[in-house]
Amino acid sequence: MINVGERTALILEGGGLRGNYTAGVLRLLMEEGISLPYVIGVSIGACNGSNYVSGQIARSRIVNTRFVRDRRFLSYRRLLSGGELFGMGFIFDTIPNLLVPFDYKAFEASPQRFVATTTDCESGEAVYYEKSALDRTGLMKVLQAGCSLPLIQRPVHFDGRVLMDGGLADPLPLAKSLVDGNTRQVVVLTRPRSYRKKPSTLAGLLRLRYPRYRGLHRALSQRHTRYNRTMDDLERLERSGAVFTIRPQAALGVRRAERDQAKLFRIFNQGYHDAVARYSALKAFLHDAAGSRGPL
Repeated sequence: MINVGERTALILEGGGLRGNYTAGVLRLLMEEGISLPYVIGVSIGACNGSNYVSGQIARSRIVNTRFVRDRRFLSYRRLLSGGELFGMGFIFDTIPNLLVPFDYKAFEASPQRFVATTTDCESGEAVYYEKSALDRTGLMKVLQAGCSLPLIQRPVHFDGRVLMDGGLADPLPLAKSLVDGNTRQVVVLTRPRSYRKKPSTLAGLLRLRYPRYRGLHRALSQRHTRYNRTMDDLERLERSGAVFTIRPQAALGVRRAERDQAKLFRIFNQGYHDAVARYSALKAFLHDAAGSRGPL
C-alpha cells in the first residue's frame, strides 16, 4: 500500500469504449495498492472509477469487452429502429446486478470520495453526484446518465432533472477537483497530448431532436472551447508539477462504440503497460504529494 496525500485526486476522462485504456491503467494502480482518496470521472471514466473504488480489479475489462458483440449491449439495428445504440437497462441493471455483479458493499465502505459528472439538459450546466448522496439505484442511474450521449441515447430523469453525458458540460472535471480542495491531480486521458476538439457538426440535429433543451444545445456548442481550454490548463499544471498524466502517445484507433474485442484487449494492455512505464515517476509524484521523506 502506497501512502498518498489527502488532497490527491484521480481524474478519469471519458471516450466511450476507448475507456478500456483507462481500465488497464487502473488495473496497475490496484495491483500496486495505490488508493487515491478522491476519484472523479466522466462517462465511462466514472464507470471505471466506480470499479476502482469498489476494488474490483478485473470488472472494467470484463464489462468493456465481454458483451460488445451482444445486441443487448450494443445494437445499431436497435438505434436505427428508433431505440438506443447502447442497451442501458442491460448495462446498468442486468450486468451489475446479475452477470458481473458490482460490489456495492465494498464501494459504500470505501473511504474514497467518488464523484460522477452529468449534464443538466435544461441549464446546460454540469451536475456532480457524490457517492455519499446516492443509494444503489441512484448510483446506477447517475452512471447511466453520465454515459448517455445525445442522439444515440435517451435522457435520464433523475433527482428532478433531465440528465445526459457529463462530457458535454465538463469534458474533464479538473476545475471541479481544484474547487474541492485537491492540490495534486493524477489524470488518465484517452486522447494523445496533441488532440484538441473541433466544433460539433451536430448542433442542427440536436435542436431538432431536443427543441426544449436549450441548455443542452449551449453545452454542445461550447464543448470544444471548454475542452481545449481545460487541456491548456492541464498542461500548464503538469509543467508546474501539480498534475501527473497517463495518456496514449498516439490515437488509440478505437471507436467510441467499438465492437472489435481484439482492439479492446489491445488498448487495455496498452493502458496497463503505459502505466507500468510511468510507475516510477508516479511514485515520485505521490511521494511529493504525501509530503513524506520516507520510501514509498
